[in-house]
Amino acid sequence: MFDLSISEIAIIAIIATVVIGPKELPRALATAGKWMAKARGVMANFRTGLDAMVREAELQEMEKKWASENDRIMREHPVLPDDSVAEAPRMEPLDGSAADVPDIVDDRPDLPPEADPKP
Repeated sequence: MFDLSISEIAIIAIIATVVIGPKELPRALATAGKWMAKARGVMANFRTGLDAMVREAELQEMEKKWASENDRIMREHPVLPDDSVAEAPRMEPLDGSAADVPDIVDDRPDLPPEADPKP
């Protein structure tokens, strides 16, 4: 942040020792350190709040983008009414055979008729 060379820091230390005095210098440095800590805390809170605002703005932008994409998809592929599901064309297997393929394959072992849940 600040670009201070060793010679500049030495000059500041000499002036502070002459102006403040060697007896009061430790207390002055402690006070300056406390002020710096408070300033850093305020800057950290400011940065955190700013980051949260940016993140929220980005999320709102993404939500708008997702909503517009969802609307586009829904316009291109409208929802079929309940009656039209039964009228949908039957798909043939990829291998080209038009053999009747059952909708549901029952992998259970053969059960006696009294234990079969199907009527």
